[in-house]
Amino acid sequence: MTDERRAVTVVTGASSGLGRGFAERFAARRHDLVLVARRAERLEELAARLRAAHGVAVDVIPADLADAAAPARIAQDLADRGLRAAGLINCAGFGTAGAFTAEDPDRIAQEIAVDVTAPTLLTRLLLPDLLAAPHGVLLMVSSTASHQPIPNLAVYAACKAFLTSLTAAIWQETRGSALRVLAVCPGPTATEFFAAAGSTQFAVGRIATTDEVVAATLRVLDRPGGPVVTLGWGNRIQSLGAKFAPRRMTLRVGQRATERAGSRAAS
Repeated sequence: MTDERRAVTVVTGASSGLGRGFAERFAARRHDLVLVARRAERLEELAARLRAAHGVAVDVIPADLADAAAPARIAQDLADRGLRAAGLINCAGFGTAGAFTAEDPDRIAQEIAVDVTAPTLLTRLLLPDLLAAPHGVLLMVSSTASHQPIPNLAVYAACKAFLTSLTAAIWQETRGSALRVLAVCPGPTATEFFAAAGSTQFAVGRIATTDEVVAATLRVLDRPGGPVVTLGWGNRIQSLGAKFAPRRMTLRVGQRATERAGSRAAS
């Protein structure tokens, strides 16, 4: 039976930063889109601009991914609109920083919901359609923080480690299909992330631009390859060091790096 639903690429976190950047690039590649984020006004503005610039269809689904019911509502909304996901770009996320004992438990719960629960459930709900697409794409925006535990960024690093691990497992499970599965691990990127976190302790190393991260990710996505890519040679070397160095050493180095980043901002 022919599937008459219209194929779309779903982008979460599309109101700003990397989500907005990926939405712009996929629209330029003539993908019809579904934009997901909390800020409906920003989504509508972006949707109107992408329709005018590229002649693509763009739907908007305002959603707060901290809400446990959001992934199921998004999937149902796609079905109600006669849409099927041929691509899923999981960009939505935020981080908390500081000593774990000082973190707000409610904020931690929101962080885990947005960074872990929402992309996991949304991926599971949309995966059958992604697998059925002739050239399906599943892209998880993870982080170099996923490569090791990081004191002062404990919850964020743990969330991203989960996301990277999940993506690698899905990649293996879906090998032999037409689905391209990738977790991309950029370092610090010039987005609204730092303002939302209220901390510069994430700003360890060179800060890349959104355009740099999006362009580098698409170059990797366009070719066959493994499930995880770390962007930037410096970040790759650092991730290898975290993999092979003694755990206590990487913990000390990580703590010093986040403390230095915080003290630079305070001075």
